[in-house]
Amino acid sequence: MKRCLVIMAALLLAASFAFAQEVKIGTLFAYTGPLKEFGPNFRKAAELAAKQMAEAGLRIKLIHEDSETSAIPAINAAKKLVEVDKVIAIVGALASGVTIPVAESVAIPKGVIQISPASTSPLITYLPADKGRDFLFRTCPSDALQGVVAGKVAAELYKTASILYVNNPYGQGLAEQFKRSFEKRGGKVLAMVPHDEKAAESYTAELRKALAGKPDVLCAFSYPEHGKVYLKEAIEFFKFRSFFFCDGTKSYDIIKAVGAENLEGQMGTAPGSAKGKAYDILVADYKIAYGTLPPLPYITNTYDATAVLGLAIYAAKVKGLPITPKNVRDQLRFVANPPGEVILPGEFKKAFELLAKGKDINYEGAAGSVDFDENGDVITPIEIWKYTKGKIVTVRLEYEIPKE
Repeated sequence: MKRCLVIMAALLLAASFAFAQEVKIGTLFAYTGPLKEFGPNFRKAAELAAKQMAEAGLRIKLIHEDSETSAIPAINAAKKLVEVDKVIAIVGALASGVTIPVAESVAIPKGVIQISPASTSPLITYLPADKGRDFLFRTCPSDALQGVVAGKVAAELYKTASILYVNNPYGQGLAEQFKRSFEKRGGKVLAMVPHDEKAAESYTAELRKALAGKPDVLCAFSYPEHGKVYLKEAIEFFKFRSFFFCDGTKSYDIIKAVGAENLEGQMGTAPGSAKGKAYDILVADYKIAYGTLPPLPYITNTYDATAVLGLAIYAAKVKGLPITPKNVRDQLRFVANPPGEVILPGEFKKAFELLAKGKDINYEGAAGSVDFDENGDVITPIEIWKYTKGKIVTVRLEYEIPKE
């Protein structure tokens, strides 16, 4: 008996010192291109999680690359992360039109974990390349959810709508789901007008098509660098001031470009963060590290993506498994899904101690439960928000999403 206790103590001690070397994780955020407003805050969230992991005993080296909000540069950056830096996982990308080609060209064929904190296209759920491979995950909900809520909210306010959307899997998926939801509730979509993923200097041709039928509202389903141009043009050239927004146009850059007075009271939707203890902890920790948490989308989801990777790495190590992408992938649902003792943001020392003792854990994220289903998807609340007095404020959260 004494010998067993000595062995167990030795194993626990070994586990506590198991990570003298760093484990490499890549990030693929946007610092240039149409989503460049979001990248810096995503990086801060990932670095906060990595710092807290290090304090608890797991050293993660984050290697940051710029997706440029474009598929080809992102694929090249992902190849560098996998082939040169030898990362075991990539947190990113942001745009669905970037995440999908990176997954198909790099992450899935190379057998490297990819967790997007911000790609919401419904296509990701059923991506053929990942069927049976299980390397693509996300910590944000599909737009199969956001589109339903957006259509429901818009139908309460307007009878007709037109949609101007970025022509990629994100914009297409959100626009199509919005149309189904809006029209199911008695509304009518008059026009669905795509625009190129690359930001342009003018969108007057697209606006002319979208506004020809005199809709009650124009849905701006794009990214900040697109929206700040065509919203300003809609106001100045077409005298149109009624807009409905989404996560991609939930932006301080848009407020600066268009003017707070032109956006006052205008509403939108976005994947939200479940308000509660987990969220409050991250808000407090983020404030200590960087200042007030901005009300921009997916910062909490980025923290959660980095956190579950760290927990899965530790779970693999204490089970005596080599730290390979497959072994870490196999632990993701073990640390993120029930059953197990609940672990909140920052409680990584507690989590590591439980894992070292062979206990189950269940990470509850800052954005909501990170309960990965068989497709690597999660469900978090959908936020209804509005622009008011130059700020972005939450109106309410929808936790129960109607099935359509």
